[in-house]
Formats: sequence, C-alpha cells, structure tokens
Amino acid sequence: MTAILDALLDSWDRNNAITTNLLRLVPANAFDLTPMDGSPSIGALFTHLHYVRLVFVSEDAPESARPVPKGEWTIERDRDRLAEMLSESAKAVREAVESRLKSGREMDRHYDHPILMLQHLIWHEGYHHGQIKLALKMAGRPITDDEAGPGTWDVWMKKGVDFSKFPGPQKAQKAQN
Repeated sequence: MTAILDALLDSWDRNNAITTNLLRLVPANAFDLTPMDGSPSIGALFTHLHYVRLVFVSEDAPESARPVPKGEWTIERDRDRLAEMLSESAKAVREAVESRLKSGREMDRHYDHPILMLQHLIWHEGYHHGQIKLALKMAGRPITDDEAGPGTWDVWMKKGVDFSKFPGPQKAQKAQN
C-alpha cells in the first residue's frame, strides 16, 4: 500500500504545483477578468479553490483542518498571498487523506473513501483551470501551450521529481501585463 499511497499523494502534490504554476502565469492586471457576465473572476476562482479544499477537510477530517475563510468567492489579487493560501490548503488536504488512509478511518461526511476526496478535488481544480484559461482567452490574453505546458502537462508526466517539496509560497514569478 505504501507505493500506491505515495503515488496518490504525489498526484495531489503535482496538482497543487500545476494550480500554482497557472496562478503565476496570470497577468497581474487580469484577476478581475471573467469568462462571461455573472461568472466568478479569475481571482475569485483561485480563492474558491482554497476555500473548497479547506471546507472539505474541516467536514471530513477535522483533525487536519485549518481555519476556513469567511468568503468563498472573495477576490485576492496578490499572487504571492494566493500561492501561500494554495500551499496551506494543499497541505491540509494531503494530511487529511494520508492520515485517514493510514488509520483506516472513513471520511466523516462525504466520500466513501479518502481517495475519492483527492480525486474530486483534482477534477474540481482541473475544471476551474479551464475556466481561468478560457477567461484569459476570451479577453484576448491567452496563455499559450508553450507557456503553460512546462508548468502543467509536463508536471504530470515528469518522472523522479518530488512535488511535495514544491515551493508554493515562494515569490511568484512576474507575469506579463
């Protein structure tokens, strides 16, 4: 089970690295963009990801919980702060899933198995990843595959990299305006 658990947790670490890499590609003045009227902005989508992670941990594995922000759809425009938030909530999810698997405990409220929370969150974040890229594209500011590939698709496929050590809270790289 250890090799499988390690691979599953690695998939979560890679997912967070990809989400943080996408964050770093978003231009500083693009956090208010939306794919269409009435949709959440790019900044709100990133805070939503953080919020959802923490809500599910608090409901399903409260021993790993961190404080849940008051607002789910608040707009954070500070890339460095968002990277810190994503790193913090990713650690909470990792700890929750790992501790529940190692102890053989079920999740408290949702999910038939702790792995399903991990899979749900990866799917959820992939969905919003697409929304973020679509909002940029519709605003005439697309992120090309050449720009995004090394920090997204390549992260999934790289062998031998420990993404649990991913420097999430480091200063974000400057994106083009």
